[in-house]
Amino acid sequence: FLHQVTGLGLDSRPNFVLIMVDDLGIGDVGCYGNHTIRTPNIDRLALEGVKLSQHIAAAPLCTPSRAAFLTGRYALRSGLASSGRVPVLLFLAGSGGLPPTETTFAKRLQKQGYTTGLVGKWHLGVNCVSRGDHCHHPNQHGFHYFYGLPFTLFNNCVPGQPVDVLADVEQVLRSLSQLLGLGLLTLVCLRALGLLSVSVGLLVALTCLTAGGVAVWYVPFRFLQTWNCIVMRNQEVVEQPLVMETLAERMLNEAQHFISRNAHQPFLLFFSLAHVHTPLFNSPAFAGKSRHGVYGDNVEEMDWIIGQVTETVDSLGLANNTMMYFTSDHGGHIEDPQRGGWNGIYKGGKAMGGWEGGIRVPGIFRWPGRLPAGRVVDQPTSLMDLYPTLRHLAQDTEADRPLDGHDLMPLLEGRSRRSEHQFMLHYCGSYLHAVRWQPPDCDSVFKVHYVTPVFSPAGTGGCSDQEFCSCYGDQVTSHDPPLVYDLLHDPTESRPLSPANERRFAEVLRRVDEAVGPEHGVPNQMSWDHILWKPWLQPCCGTFPFCGCQDNSRPPG
Repeated sequence: FLHQVTGLGLDSRPNFVLIMVDDLGIGDVGCYGNHTIRTPNIDRLALEGVKLSQHIAAAPLCTPSRAAFLTGRYALRSGLASSGRVPVLLFLAGSGGLPPTETTFAKRLQKQGYTTGLVGKWHLGVNCVSRGDHCHHPNQHGFHYFYGLPFTLFNNCVPGQPVDVLADVEQVLRSLSQLLGLGLLTLVCLRALGLLSVSVGLLVALTCLTAGGVAVWYVPFRFLQTWNCIVMRNQEVVEQPLVMETLAERMLNEAQHFISRNAHQPFLLFFSLAHVHTPLFNSPAFAGKSRHGVYGDNVEEMDWIIGQVTETVDSLGLANNTMMYFTSDHGGHIEDPQRGGWNGIYKGGKAMGGWEGGIRVPGIFRWPGRLPAGRVVDQPTSLMDLYPTLRHLAQDTEADRPLDGHDLMPLLEGRSRRSEHQFMLHYCGSYLHAVRWQPPDCDSVFKVHYVTPVFSPAGTGGCSDQEFCSCYGDQVTSHDPPLVYDLLHDPTESRPLSPANERRFAEVLRRVDEAVGPEHGVPNQMSWDHILWKPWLQPCCGTFPFCGCQDNSRPPG
């Protein structure tokens, strides 16, 4: 019994605790250069483990980035790379999501006898055809246990916050409904005054049309807090709408209980925090404690939560047989005045195509006794590398489909000094914006931008005139020739190369053009017919549409 708990039993396969934060900028963390926000627990993981300094998200937005993380493949392969204006899933009751045919690292480890759990944010869909089919649900993608947000946090989760789901579409639908209502009222008045002959049938039809028009905008948009902001335990809705004040504490308790009840067997925990996405938490224990307002308070609370999870692992004697991993799904959202996230020296941020600030994220591994403490890896690595790394460590030797990630263990252990990523593709939705290339004969990492977002207002470094930068159309600039940077000498992407100052300029363009990107693997999950709200797919506790409940449940014993 004692040998199993301390990780010295017959089963030599490690446990995995994977921690992903939402919208955290790489510059928000102490060990990545922040000297004013206190993150001692994350810094401790770096001191006791390996820090990746060029860790790259496969996309600068959550839905495609998380899909790539879980599958080890670019989101384009799973249909979760948008070609339209909506880059992420917007309604929990849409039919889009991670296809049931996809394979996640949780599915692979489940087959190897691991107990798998996801606590926190999912944002990769729930239902396909009917309420309760759960075709996209975490339980169908390899997680034995799920507790948390099947969707994500949105401003709409807190009353009084500005609407951030298709606000312009809502306004158009509302205006059209008001015009229909005004037209109907005018016809009724004219008919009552005898000034116009209007049939009762026409008035009934217009009344139905007006009522339908009102329902189309009012029901989906006015009740977003109820529809999108829910908590599920496995496939049961246990809170609707969610209660922000206790959410962080409950998710921490769930993560700790999952670790403790599985301490005697190989387990995988994916702890996907709601921090530091808006709306921001306002926990009394952390309010006003940081030097960076509410955002800084949230970062420091997030760090404390990570410290509590680390303490749980250590106190159970699991440290030497548990790989812990910390990252963010993409860079900070610098346009949002609520956030104030910092991406360090790197240009751009969330939703900004291939600019480094939106895709370079923290990456820390801790595994005492296996990984050297204090090691720093400067090579290009990807969130997609977790899939093949976990497969290798779980001794999974079965055949798999083509992957875009690589096993990180040779780099982490110091057995190799070169990344297996010669090329990395940087997509904005389904559009290829940039490619990085590390030649095998030098340490330079060249970054080639084919397309970059148009910042608005000009010169601001972001797209403050709208919530996110766009991926296509007149809101991007196509570069011919492309912009080329050497990230080794110019990590801020501020000094473009040219044939005059870089002898390999032509070679860089030629080699990058030869890099082959993935093909579309499945139907597009981000089309309008997949994204829009469908009442028959809405998860609900109670009788739809009268959904509502509070979470009085407790984690399994």
